[in-house]
Amino acid sequence: MALIDRLQRLLPRFMRPDIPVVPVVRLNGTIGVATPLRPGLMLASVARTLERAFSVSGARAVALVINSPGGSPSQSHLIFRRIRALAEEKSLPVYAFIEDVGASGGYMLACAADEIVCDPYSIVGSIGVVGGTFGFVELMHKLGVERRVYTAGERKVMLDPFKPEKPEDVARIQAIQADMHANFIALVKARRGTRLGGADETLFSGEFWTANKAIELGLADRIGDLRSAMRERYGDKVRLPLIEAERSFLGRRLSGIGGALSTEGLADDLISAAEARALWSRYGL
Repeated sequence: MALIDRLQRLLPRFMRPDIPVVPVVRLNGTIGVATPLRPGLMLASVARTLERAFSVSGARAVALVINSPGGSPSQSHLIFRRIRALAEEKSLPVYAFIEDVGASGGYMLACAADEIVCDPYSIVGSIGVVGGTFGFVELMHKLGVERRVYTAGERKVMLDPFKPEKPEDVARIQAIQADMHANFIALVKARRGTRLGGADETLFSGEFWTANKAIELGLADRIGDLRSAMRERYGDKVRLPLIEAERSFLGRRLSGIGGALSTEGLADDLISAAEARALWSRYGL
């Protein structure tokens, strides 16, 4: 055994079985808000990275570094489900480390972890559902523009920003939001369990908090950072390799023929940027 130990010490650190390994995956940015120039977090963009992280030979756990203000509920949940499926398949614990923000869909991603660690200045929570639009009815009148829409199905056009708002349309969209909110609440309760320490009216109001209050409410577990927390748990020699997305030569090229950008693509990108900026600014960032 002594000879084997001496031989192991001659190997590079990444090949030594006696040195713990915790692969790290960064989940950074808005969720589901994406264009070719501004890729957001989507299952399609992170699935392969997650699979590689959970497949690292000798891994003791997987660490998620999260910095997201949320975005698409469905994409948030799809990523959450993939993390939990891989964790159960590989029997590996998962740790989430929230940086600036882990809110709304970003907090849903954090709930995929067995422990949530925050920086003292992290923003955590916002367990709710939000949607919004604009109304241009008076502007249309002033400009003398007539809106003409033709549909098959009386509910095909709801909340048209160019027509007066209908109470029944508002009630319908609020019912959908309430259903999504109930699912989000159930997910948080299932993952956090008895650690939750606040009243439902507080926890699930859509409010958000800094780390200490989030820990008090049971939405997070402790203050810390990736390196210190993993060293504390797995020893000073623990390796923390960052698992990044694989990008092919074609994937690095700009979209469009010959890499040219279309006017439509640029417009989509500007809209995406505005949506992302609005999500971040909600948390003062």
